[in-house]
Amino acid sequence: MKLPVAAGLATAAVTITLYPLFEGGTWFWSCLGAILVTTVAGAVASHLGARPWVAPAVTPVAVLLYLTLVFTPDEAWLRIIPTKDSLAGLAELIGSGFDDIQRYAAPVPDNAGIMLLTTAGVALIALLVDVLAVRLRRAALAGLPLLALFTVPAAVITEPIGWIAFVVAAFGYVGLLVADGRERLSRWGRAVVVRRSAGSARGAAPDTERLALSGKRIGVTAIALAVLVPAVLPALSPDPLFGFGVGNGLGGGGGNIGIPDAIAKLGGQLRQQRNATVLTYTSSDNVPRYLRIYSLDIFDGTKWTLAPLRGRPEDRVSEGPLPPAPGLRPGVSVKRAEMRVTMSDEIDKLNFLPLPYPARQVDADGDWRADRSSLMVFSTDDEAAGLDYRVVTEEPDPTVTELRTAVTLPESDRYLQLPDGIDPRVAALARRVTADAATPYEAAVALQEWFTRNGRFTYDVRASGSGAQALSRFLLRDRTGYCEQFAGAMAVMARLLNIPARVSIGYTGGTKIGDEWTVRTHDAHAWPELFFDGIGWLRFEPTPAGAAGQGTAQVPLYSLPVTPTDGPTANPSDGPSANEEDDGDQSAGPARPNPRQLDRDLDGTAIAADPGTPVPVKIGIGAAAALALLLLPAAARLAMRRRRLRRITRTATGGHAAWAELRDMLTDLGMAGEPSETPRALGRRIGERYALGPQAAESLTRVVTSEERLRYAPTPSASGPAPADLHRIRRDLASKASRWRRLGAVFAPMSVLLRVRAAGEGALDVFDRLEGLRPRLWRARPDGTRTVTPERPGDARAGAGDLDRERTLTGSRR
Repeated sequence: MKLPVAAGLATAAVTITLYPLFEGGTWFWSCLGAILVTTVAGAVASHLGARPWVAPAVTPVAVLLYLTLVFTPDEAWLRIIPTKDSLAGLAELIGSGFDDIQRYAAPVPDNAGIMLLTTAGVALIALLVDVLAVRLRRAALAGLPLLALFTVPAAVITEPIGWIAFVVAAFGYVGLLVADGRERLSRWGRAVVVRRSAGSARGAAPDTERLALSGKRIGVTAIALAVLVPAVLPALSPDPLFGFGVGNGLGGGGGNIGIPDAIAKLGGQLRQQRNATVLTYTSSDNVPRYLRIYSLDIFDGTKWTLAPLRGRPEDRVSEGPLPPAPGLRPGVSVKRAEMRVTMSDEIDKLNFLPLPYPARQVDADGDWRADRSSLMVFSTDDEAAGLDYRVVTEEPDPTVTELRTAVTLPESDRYLQLPDGIDPRVAALARRVTADAATPYEAAVALQEWFTRNGRFTYDVRASGSGAQALSRFLLRDRTGYCEQFAGAMAVMARLLNIPARVSIGYTGGTKIGDEWTVRTHDAHAWPELFFDGIGWLRFEPTPAGAAGQGTAQVPLYSLPVTPTDGPTANPSDGPSANEEDDGDQSAGPARPNPRQLDRDLDGTAIAADPGTPVPVKIGIGAAAALALLLLPAAARLAMRRRRLRRITRTATGGHAAWAELRDMLTDLGMAGEPSETPRALGRRIGERYALGPQAAESLTRVVTSEERLRYAPTPSASGPAPADLHRIRRDLASKASRWRRLGAVFAPMSVLLRVRAAGEGALDVFDRLEGLRPRLWRARPDGTRTVTPERPGDARAGAGDLDRERTLTGSRR
C-alpha cells in the first residue's frame, strides 16, 4: 500500500507548483481532495489484490462523485450521487471555465468553472501516475504526466517558479522512485526469519536500508544541484521588456505580429534580479522622457489590453511626419526636442519602437508604421534590437487656463468604457478624492496627489492580482502594489469620473551616465494617460517615486498642484513663457519643489548618475565571497581548537578536550587510526611510527594518561595536560607531514569535513527512521509473552511452520 500513497503524494507535491496561476488557495484544497480520492481508490484496490484494470475503472467514478459533492451538490441525489441536473451543471461550469481561461490572465480568480477544470485535470494526472507507477510498475514513466503538470505554470506565466515549490515537486517524484525501488527489492527472494530481539526486529522483508539511503543521497544531491547551479550561472540574454509572447494579432502591410501580454511581462521585468541595459539615448534639451511602447485602451474587468492596430502604407515613418497627435489643436504651444536612441543588440524579439509621446517624426531603417489613433510605431518585418533611430517630439505645453477649460469630446466614449461589476465603493472613493475639483484637470491632479501622497500607498513589486476584486483590494484595503496597480487603478478611477483614460507601458527616462541616458530593465514602467480636449493625451504619474518607490519615475510638471497668483493664465510648465517669479509663486507649499528647480534638476546637475557596479568590483566581490566560503572549514576548525584549549585550563575534565583535539589533529594530518583504538594503543603507535622528540613524547603521554584516567580511574589525574602540550605535539607531527598535508590541515581540515558529511548522513537517516515508524499489533499469550502479528500478507507466507508465521518475543516489556 506504500506505492499508491507515494504516487498520490508525488502528484500533490507537483500540484503545488500551480500556485502562481491563482489568486486564492481554494483551488489547492479542491485538487487535494481529488488526489485523496484517487489515492484511496488505488490503495483499496491494491489492498484487496484486485486486477490491474480495476483501479483505473473505479477511480473515474469516485472522482465524479467527488466533483458532484464539491461543485453541484444541490442538484445531486443525497448531495453526492450524480443526476441529470448535476451532470448538466458540471457541463455548464466546464464551459464557463473555458471561457474564463480565455478572458483572465494569471493569477486568475478561483471561480467555480476554473476550479472545476483544474481539479478534474489534477485528478486525471493522479490517475495516470497511479496507472503507470502502481498498476504497470513503471514509476520512471510516471514522471511524464507529472512533468506535464509541472510545465503548465511555466508555459502561462513569465515569472519563474519559486525554488521551494520546485524542491517539493522534485522530492515528491524522488519519493515515488524510492518507494518503487523498495517494493521491487522486497520481492527479490524469500526472507529468512530468525528469532531476534525486539530491538532488532524489523520484519521479514530483506534489508533495503543501505540501497534506499544511497538512492536518497543521489536524489537529494541532484535536486540541490538543480537549484544551486542555475543560480550561479549567468543568463544568456537580459530578457528585456515585452520581448516575447502571443496575443492580439495586428496587421500592417500584409504581415502579422504577436502582441504579448504587456502587463504580465512588466511584472517579470521588475522582479528579475539582473538589471540589463535595454537602450541609451541623447536629448537635445538634456531632459529625460518616458519612452512608450504600448498603449492599452481596453479594460475588460480583469486586465488592460489594446485594440487592434493598423499600419497603412501611407503611415510609414519613412514617408514623412507621423500623423498628428489626437486631440492637440494648433493653438496650443509645444516643446520640441530631438532624441537619438540606440537599442541594445541583446534584447529579445521586439517589433515596436520605444518613443516619447507624442512623436512627430521618426527616422529608422526598415518598414516601420504608425497607428493613427495611438501613434504606436511597429513593424511586421523588422525588429528593434540593435537599431539606431532619430526621434523628434513635440510635447504639449498647455497653460493652466487651457488645462482647466478642457472638456471631454463625444468621440472619446471608447476611452470611458468600463465593464459591469466594478465595485461601487471604488466609484464613491473616486468622487470623494476629487470632491474639491471643479474641472477634469483638477480631478486628475487630485487623483495623482492621492496616490502619491495623501492615500498612504506603499510600493512593492511583489504585489500581484488582477480583476475587479484585486482593484478593490488595492484601493480600499491593501494599498500596496507597483506601477501596474497604480496606473490601472488611476485610469479606472478617471473613467469613473468621465475623464478619458488609457494605460501606457514602456520605460521611464532612465539614468544619466556621462553624456547619455541609460535605460535598463528595472526602468520598465506603466503609467496612465488622460485625454483633454484641445491638448490631447497627457501623462500622469500615480506611482510613488524615489527611494520608496520606482527610482526613476518622475511626476510631470504640469500635474503639480498650483495656486496661481497672476491670474488664470499662469503656466505650470517650464516653457519660455514662464518667468522665474511666477514659477516660484505657483509652488504648492514647502513639500513641493517649484517647476523651475525641477527643470534644473532634470538638466543633469542634481541627478546622481548610476553607472552600476563596475565589472572589476563585481569580480572582486565574487572572488571574496568564494574565498570566504572556502575558508569556512578553516574558521570552524580554529574556533573549535580555541574552545577546547579554554576547556583544558578551566574544567576538571579538560583531558577529554585535549584528547578530542589530539584525534582531530591526527585526522587533519592524515595520521588517524581506527575509531576502536584505545588511548594507550594510539599513543604507542604515534610515538613509535613518527619518532616524536622527548618533549613532544612527554606531552603525548600526559594527554593519553589523562584520557585513560578520565575513562577508567575513579578519580581524574591531579595534573592534566596543558595547551602547551598540544602545541608541541602539533609542531612535531607537522614537521613529519608533507607540505600539502600541512596546507590541507590549515585550509581544508578533514576533521571538519567529516563532521559535515556525518551531519548530512544523519539528516538523510531521518527519512529511514520515519519509514521505520509502523504500528505493531501485539497479541498477548497466557504465559505472559507477546506475539507480533504479521504486517503484510506476504510475511505469513515467508516460511513454513509457526516460526515463519509469528515471531515470539520474550523478555522485558518495553
